[in-house]
Amino acid sequence: MAARKQAREQDTERTRKKMGKTSRTIGYAVVGLGHFAQDAILPAFKNAKKNSRLVALVSGDARKHRALGKRYGVPVYGYDQYEECLALPEVDAVYIALPNSLHAEYAVRAARAGAHVLCEKPMALDENQCMDMIRAAEDSDVKLMTAYRLHFESANLEAMEAVRKGKIGEPRLFSSSFSFQIQGPNIRIDREVGGGVLWDIGVYCVNAARYLFRAEPEEVFAFRARGKDERFAETEEAVSAVLRFPEDRLASFNVSFGAAPSSTYQLVGTKGSIRLDNAYDYKGKMTLELETKARKKRTLPERDQIGPELVYFSDCILKDQEVEPSGWEGLADVRIIRALYESMESGRPVRLEPFEKRMRPTQEQEQRLPPTQPPEMVNAAPPMGE
Repeated sequence: MAARKQAREQDTERTRKKMGKTSRTIGYAVVGLGHFAQDAILPAFKNAKKNSRLVALVSGDARKHRALGKRYGVPVYGYDQYEECLALPEVDAVYIALPNSLHAEYAVRAARAGAHVLCEKPMALDENQCMDMIRAAEDSDVKLMTAYRLHFESANLEAMEAVRKGKIGEPRLFSSSFSFQIQGPNIRIDREVGGGVLWDIGVYCVNAARYLFRAEPEEVFAFRARGKDERFAETEEAVSAVLRFPEDRLASFNVSFGAAPSSTYQLVGTKGSIRLDNAYDYKGKMTLELETKARKKRTLPERDQIGPELVYFSDCILKDQEVEPSGWEGLADVRIIRALYESMESGRPVRLEPFEKRMRPTQEQEQRLPPTQPPEMVNAAPPMGE
């Protein structure tokens, strides 16, 4: 690993001298080329070009190899060639967009090869896998970041800042709804690869409650619904959950793969409330409403939410800075979702062990980049259909 790192540093220095530049960009291999990767991640490199560049792709699909390799002008590797891809001197980091069950394995392999890791949420499927990822990154002296794009998004950060400044008094009640009609077959409802509505979209509600309360829940309780719909033969269709935070603050949310589209949260405090519509989607405008003695409501334009992640992570690598959201942020949500599943199985509330988080998202992380243009999909369909 040390030899590979030294070779990269030498290669970087040669490139600097050749090009006459005093800075560099971070080269990424995107691992997994499903709908989200094609629709959001790959186009975002155009916005992030000041310090990030796409240098390789990894997929097991021959059609994607041919079409996407040609479209982006980069080599494409199969999953059986992963180590070969990681050995490229151009590959400084990986963006993992694989099914949930593969996050830990591919992150650990990348870290051990000396590559920095940006991994989609949920970070993994249990706490042990999360710790394996965190330790692998620490042992190899590479960065590990969980891809929480809303930690860099204007409306969510503005809501967090309003709460922090006490504009709604003491925050007391969080409520949220996130749903859509999923089109099967889809990995999001495939139990074998870590599918399930809690893993896929419930994680957004859990994370939002945590970053608005700026605290960790002490106890959780959840109900699930499956019904007779054949789409949900393996996983839950809907979940209703309650999280109890310190100081008797409560968060509740409903998520579903079998209901009409919704994506909203509201936080009610002792002196006012905040509501965000289209709170979790990566496309479309957002409407933020702050109600205290007066009501302020405004709509924020659509922006690229993936480019800011890339720019931020690359900056942290280049400047050797600690990342937020780190692997510990990913672990914080995984432990809660696991407890919610335990509650659904037992029919009882589940207590959580104390968990401390040093870093929370701040408004300094905000980055505004223009929306990307949707490319033509290659053998990939959106989860809710066209």
